[in-house]
Amino acid sequence: MKLLVRIFISLFFLTSAVNAAEFGLEFEWGNLKKCNSGNPNRVNNPIFKLTNVPEGTKTLSFRMKDKQSPYNHGGGKVEYTGQTTIEPGAFKYKSPCPPGVVHTYVWTVTAKNEKKKKIGKAKAQRKYPE
Repeated sequence: MKLLVRIFISLFFLTSAVNAAEFGLEFEWGNLKKCNSGNPNRVNNPIFKLTNVPEGTKTLSFRMKDKQSPYNHGGGKVEYTGQTTIEPGAFKYKSPCPPGVVHTYVWTVTAKNEKKKKIGKAKAQRKYPE
């Protein structure tokens, strides 16, 4: 029984160490013009903060989805050169613009290597308007 407990504890700490180094994404809406008409504006990307980008990443593909609506907000691609912040203006997309309510928006970033093979994915979400 003690052996099983030791194995479980070892696996727990190993899993925790691996999870600590997972590819991560955070974002801020930034200076986004308020929109609540249901008709999104074409705007610069928000500020993205990246952590633990997979080794070998050459491009990052960003996409935004509205959890309450199937509307395609688009996204864009950015060449990855080791940066941890993607500033506004790297690409344009259709802004969040829920019709008079608050929606939750999810950004997904996919890391791809030089052969365009997916090597990592991270997600972050925020409400709009906040």
